[in-house]
Amino acid sequence: MISDARGTPLAVTLTGGNRNDVTQLIPLTDAVPGVRGRRGRPRFRPDTVYADRAYDHDKYRRLLRHRRITPVIARRGDEHGSGLGVVRWVIERSLGWLHWPRRLRIRWERRADIQDSLLQLTTCLIQHRRTQTFC
Repeated sequence: MISDARGTPLAVTLTGGNRNDVTQLIPLTDAVPGVRGRRGRPRFRPDTVYADRAYDHDKYRRLLRHRRITPVIARRGDEHGSGLGVVRWVIERSLGWLHWPRRLRIRWERRADIQDSLLQLTTCLIQHRRTQTFC
């Protein structure tokens, strides 16, 4: 189980590799932990969600707008000049870093807690490598 900085457990859904990603869009946006920074209540939802054409469904756009989140989702059939790749590349790069260990590329673990601990260990290794350039 993943927890935030205050120790509050977050709901994590681990799905099979043959599931559509769009089915986990709403649970993912609902599981965003509070972000501290400014005075007042912490924010619990993002302002916008960037996604590619696989998430182009009016149902999910409507559900995001109902949660007061602006969906920036490329439409199917449009050209690639929307500029979404500039923001999305950072996420694709980060996912590539997370799947760098062979053990995480193909999910061999049956238990979700072991898979989660391997992801957390990989995240620590990525942060260690990234911060070594500053030292």
